[in-house]
Amino acid sequence: MAVIVKYIVVRNGEEKMTFATKKEADAHDKMLDIADNLFDFLESAKTKLTEDQLEEISLVMAQKRDALMLILRGMNPKKQAPSKLADKPVSKPAAKPAAKTAAKTKIKEKK
Repeated sequence: MAVIVKYIVVRNGEEKMTFATKKEADAHDKMLDIADNLFDFLESAKTKLTEDQLEEISLVMAQKRDALMLILRGMNPKKQAPSKLADKPVSKPAAKPAAKTAAKTKIKEKK
C-alpha cells in the first residue's frame, strides 16, 4: 500500500486546489490572499463592476503580480523578459563583463 501526501488549499470551507508539494500549495494560497486583498481594494474604489468581474480582475492581477509590479513601477514588463535570461550564470569568463553591465542596468531601473 502506498502513502500519498496531498496538500489541499481550502477557502471559506471550500476546497480550491490540490497540490503534491507544500510549496505549490503555499504559493497558490498566497495568490488567493493577494486576490482577496485586490478584490477589497477594487470594491472600495466604488468601481461600477459586478462582483464576478471584480473577482475575475482580482484573480488575474494576483496571478500576474510580477508583471503588474513592473507596470506599477512604470516599467514595461515585455522589456523585462529578455533580461531574465541574462541572469543565468554563463560558464565562459568572457561573458562576465556583460553580466555586470546587465546587473548595473537593473539597479538603475529599480531607482
